[in-house]
Amino acid sequence: MLKKDEGKTLEFKRDFSSPLKLLNTVVAFANSAGGKIIVGVADKTRVPLGIEDPLDEEERICNMIADSIQPRVVPNVEMVTVQGKTLMVIEVFLSNSRPHYLRAEGAESGVRVRLGSTNRQADRELIAELRRSVEGVSYDELPFPQLSLEDLDLEAVKRSFAGVRDIDEQALMTLRLLTRDQGRLAPTRGGMLLYGRNRELHFPDCWVQCGRFIGNDKARIFDHIELHEPLPVVVDSMMLFLKKHAMRGADFSEVRRKDVWSIPLEPLREAVINALVHADWSQRGGPVRLAFYDDRIEIENPGILPPGITMEDMRSGISKIRNPVIARVFRELNLIEQWGSGIPRIFRETAAAGFPEPSLIELGLRVRLAFPLAAPIQVPEPGGVRSTSQSETESPILQGKAQVEAQVEAQVEAQVELSILEACKASPRSSAEIASALGHRTLSGNLRKALPNMRERGLIEYTIPDKPNSRMQKYRLTEKGKLALGGGK
Repeated sequence: MLKKDEGKTLEFKRDFSSPLKLLNTVVAFANSAGGKIIVGVADKTRVPLGIEDPLDEEERICNMIADSIQPRVVPNVEMVTVQGKTLMVIEVFLSNSRPHYLRAEGAESGVRVRLGSTNRQADRELIAELRRSVEGVSYDELPFPQLSLEDLDLEAVKRSFAGVRDIDEQALMTLRLLTRDQGRLAPTRGGMLLYGRNRELHFPDCWVQCGRFIGNDKARIFDHIELHEPLPVVVDSMMLFLKKHAMRGADFSEVRRKDVWSIPLEPLREAVINALVHADWSQRGGPVRLAFYDDRIEIENPGILPPGITMEDMRSGISKIRNPVIARVFRELNLIEQWGSGIPRIFRETAAAGFPEPSLIELGLRVRLAFPLAAPIQVPEPGGVRSTSQSETESPILQGKAQVEAQVEAQVEAQVELSILEACKASPRSSAEIASALGHRTLSGNLRKALPNMRERGLIEYTIPDKPNSRMQKYRLTEKGKLALGGGK
């Protein structure tokens, strides 16, 4: 153990000179995943220093823990000898009486949780999550008693489950999107998170923020988008954003070839799904975020790991379902294959694709999965082409800028076309439905330009060709369009 680094379940202390820090760690371990505190070790070198009067110290520490922490925590305390020095090992177990707190600070301010190798004060939402985890109650299963069936977007539900199952009142209850509360039907929080009409009125942070940054930090942003569509639809929208910025060329006929992708697509898709399904949507302060840098891609979601779970557990396939309603819907829509297999598959498929190993960390009250890239991907900066001599005129600079801007424009056009094909893959869609599927509230200029161009090139066609202006008009894929999308699969 002395060879290990401090982490979620391990901490080293030189002595008992800072009893408050030790108490904070005991509380954090009891609320998170348990852990061991080894006292009598040099902080950095891990050299055993030992403790004086170990029996007296044991009694003093046990009394201090009993008097200072509520509900009471009873750790296992042992003395061990290493290199002739006596060390104290204080083992704290995950408690079923959580949340524990420091008596002096009270139940609202004295709760601590373990994040990596540090202790963090829990806020009101996290304290409620700790209570629910003991009671076996999931946040997304709770009813919204003040709302009704009309607050669910039934058309969005039906679009998601088209070809999977018929959607009626009984199906909504089976999926736990709807529940009976005090003699009446009300949507669950999971139902509103997935398909609520005014979702962000009740969950201001239930959306996704995507950004492509110039360089390896957030100093300069190249492109960004906010996704406010239903969570199952967000998966493809996030992937389209990644593909848009990973294409090596703007040739639309080439974007479906596997060898043009310089990012691990399948592991990234698993990470996107994992972030949406395991987010703690009761938290406030930020949405799910996707950040694309020159050297890495980061996907992070609000919420720490569930009590009793460590990063090592997740990598080995051990997991707890934080949001069973959201997970059930994703499972029915075949977005999740097997419970608990997502994180191991991410690491396995990333290695198989020849990319560096991802990192999984708790950062603040969020979980971040970062994918280092095998080689940097730099975005073209308008104006980035500079003349090599002061004697050169401004013309080459402007020409270089125009070439870069033309490349970017062609890349965006190709991606818009790919997005439209993806949107119409399952079933025909109207122009408004295509815009919604791509995360736009209205029909953008790029879409207005792309739809007629794609129809003229035979990639899509009208469902009512003899009435082009019909309000029932939709677009569907042609055989050529299916081929361009990937052999019709």
